[in-house]
Amino acid sequence: MNVALSILDLVRVTQGSDAATALQRAADLARHAEAHGFHRLWYAEHHNMPGIASAATALVIGHVAQVTRDIRVGAGGIMLPNHAPLVIAEQFGTLARLYPGRIDLGLGRALGTDQATLRALRRSPASADTFPDDVLELRAYFSEEAADQRIQAVPAAGTRVPLWILGSSTFGAAVAAEFGLPYAFASHFAPAQLHQALRVYRDNFRPSEQLQRPYAMVGVNVIAADTDIEARRLATTQQMSFVNLIRGTRGLSQPPIDSIDDYWTSAERAHLQQMLACSVVGSAESVASGLEQLATETGADELMLVTDVFDHEARLHSLTLTSRACSRFGPDGTGVAGDLAMARGRVRTA
Repeated sequence: MNVALSILDLVRVTQGSDAATALQRAADLARHAEAHGFHRLWYAEHHNMPGIASAATALVIGHVAQVTRDIRVGAGGIMLPNHAPLVIAEQFGTLARLYPGRIDLGLGRALGTDQATLRALRRSPASADTFPDDVLELRAYFSEEAADQRIQAVPAAGTRVPLWILGSSTFGAAVAAEFGLPYAFASHFAPAQLHQALRVYRDNFRPSEQLQRPYAMVGVNVIAADTDIEARRLATTQQMSFVNLIRGTRGLSQPPIDSIDDYWTSAERAHLQQMLACSVVGSAESVASGLEQLATETGADELMLVTDVFDHEARLHSLTLTSRACSRFGPDGTGVAGDLAMARGRVRTA
């Protein structure tokens, strides 16, 4: 089984800390991920959320790319309806010039924020309706031919930054298939249509210059610890964050608690069990087994891990355990690092 493992870092701001510390920890985690052979690191655009420090996503990507050497770094994703394609092309074209061959650009159609914040961004809710056209416009800015266009996204022309389509429904799957782009499904928080979307994507895929055959990434929450009990305790931080989101009380990441049942209601528990169904929590062996099962069930080419742990050292330890435990994934037992050559052979990276 050849499955690349990557990381989505939410750049959480924890209680008792601040955004500057969260960004410093993001850089530390990036170095750690590279040392342990993970394939890529992605950062997501979230606005008006005090507990997440990655709103200026392109800046965060540049911050972590500067302290690493080889690992791919990108957006997972940029919510394209929030921006003019020209501006995104300028930002990511600049990143591609600074860190050639390492930058990814994942694109989402969701607005990803509330209506008041959308107005503050000076965007209209109707901007989501032009998503497919905006993707094509963005791709054109990165082509060599863009150098002859009347409007240029300087310095993007010729960088051919790899585009990804992100989604949690069949809409994104259809767009990715039509345009011949890799597809990343957000099953780490919206798993309901995972298998249906993957079928739509694979059945309708049309080869492109960037990608000759379908390439699917599946998001999964992963928390590994020395014991199953400790991993489940660490997982309460993420569970509380989602409960707070449902309640409309956004805040900073909270330390784990002994009993999550004392925190949520039965209705919230049922809702969260659906949202977080794509989660693997436990000892290293439990995590390896769970990820192998998920990869087999979905046929994923790559798994994107979300490890939402309050304590920074515990989070790094979780990633270390996951990397070592998943050594069976790589060809000839080479582990996660061994998957890089396989993955890079399947996805155009420059």
